[in-house]
Amino acid sequence: MKLRLLAGAVALAVSVPFAVSATALPQQAKPAQHEHATTAHHTAKKAEAATAQTAPELHKALRSLWHGHIVATRDYAFAVHKGDAEAATKAADATVANAKDIANAVAGFYGQAGGDGVLKLLGGHWAGVKAMTDAQHANNAAGVDKAMQDLTANAADLAKFLHTANPNNWPQDAVEGLLLGHVAGHKAQIAQIMAGDSKGEAVTWQSMQDHMNTIADALADGLAKQFPDKAK
Repeated sequence: MKLRLLAGAVALAVSVPFAVSATALPQQAKPAQHEHATTAHHTAKKAEAATAQTAPELHKALRSLWHGHIVATRDYAFAVHKGDAEAATKAADATVANAKDIANAVAGFYGQAGGDGVLKLLGGHWAGVKAMTDAQHANNAAGVDKAMQDLTANAADLAKFLHTANPNNWPQDAVEGLLLGHVAGHKAQIAQIMAGDSKGEAVTWQSMQDHMNTIADALADGLAKQFPDKAK
């Protein structure tokens, strides 16, 4: 299945309860020192600015789509914590609807096969997040660990999917690093919500939004480079 998604994998080092490892930009060595991570971060900011200038509507649209994911999953965690079954169902439905919206956006560039591939992988991601949320609420440590294992495997599958489709612009380890950072954000946030740690969750939430911007901006950058006419 071909899905030439995204270009310019970017790094984000965030000072939050979850650690996101700096990942390499295409054709760069993986940073081993702090100054390399800083350089990668500045490069990412330049790419973000370029994308915003060349395809501002696409840039905004993708940020909105990907933010929809973390808003819906956060709503689900709060609903579960409160024991509000109706709100939990509504949030779960919103998460699935958002995944379909993202898949449809992908299909608009890469065809139905590409969209279907992304939807399947996003479905696996949501299944893991939901399972982790439910297990954390039930104080089921084994369930949380199993969900984390599933989410980690899903991140690897998605990274492989993207790398196989576009090896020059999305090195597999860089993509996987970004996705694992996102997964770590879910884990930290869920634990904080279930513990009633509103201050800690507020910090994590801001960092998750920043990290989601990084992922969305990389997607917009890749689309703008590969499909300049469509992106505009």
